[in-house]
Amino acid sequence: MSRIGRIGAVWLVGVAAGVLVDAGARATVTQSGGRTIVIAELFTSEGCSSCPAADDLLRRLLSTQPVEGVEIVALGSHVDYWDRLGWRDPFSSALFSARQSAYDAAVFRSDRIYTPQMVVDGTLEVLGSDAAAVRRTVLKAAAQPKGVVSVMARQDGRERARVDVRVEMPASMASRRIADIVVAMTEDGLVTHVNRGENGGRTLSHSAVVRSLKVAGQLNADEGTAFATTAVSLGSDWKTANLRVVAFVQEQASRRILGGGSSPLGQDR
Repeated sequence: MSRIGRIGAVWLVGVAAGVLVDAGARATVTQSGGRTIVIAELFTSEGCSSCPAADDLLRRLLSTQPVEGVEIVALGSHVDYWDRLGWRDPFSSALFSARQSAYDAAVFRSDRIYTPQMVVDGTLEVLGSDAAAVRRTVLKAAAQPKGVVSVMARQDGRERARVDVRVEMPASMASRRIADIVVAMTEDGLVTHVNRGENGGRTLSHSAVVRSLKVAGQLNADEGTAFATTAVSLGSDWKTANLRVVAFVQEQASRRILGGGSSPLGQDR
């Protein structure tokens, strides 16, 4: 496990990877087949020698979905605090470093920021390369009640996409706090040859790399239903067939994730 000194705990809201635009065209809708959806956020870096094992585990979790009755929806969030130590991770962002730090400040209170760390449903954390511990943590998270989050993603050309999210919370889960509706765009099948740093000379493969992350709307206290629509610019180097839209509802204060869903973006018509 690799550790870097604590960074400021800041929760960045409403940050997108590009300019917001309207879109229309192809649509795909999330269906979980009755499985309980669990959101697993892996904080990782190409500059960290302990991280490739966690990246590999995340890829296996997504490809095999080994926990019966559970759909693991992943976010590979590449932090930027390793970038000054010999290798700049091309997928890194200060947004993800701040998000990880905010979890520690609001939830874990350990004054301990490290990679690879996996945060599950916003309230549980585990070493991201420990397969047995990850499985136990996913099962623990899946036992909690969840709302239903449906995702529709429409693509228009190579440059833009529109995302519609519907949130339905059972009466027993009515939140007394404001919750954000968060939308992320992730990409699979990314490969980097690392030239320097702790992983110098290695070729690293990644799944579910977060390309953009933004707050698209809110679920107000005591509300059971909410809708959000947002637009995301698509990077020119992103492979459309490998993109997935992830949406989840997260309480602002507790950071608890109340429910999530995802949908592949798919190809243009």
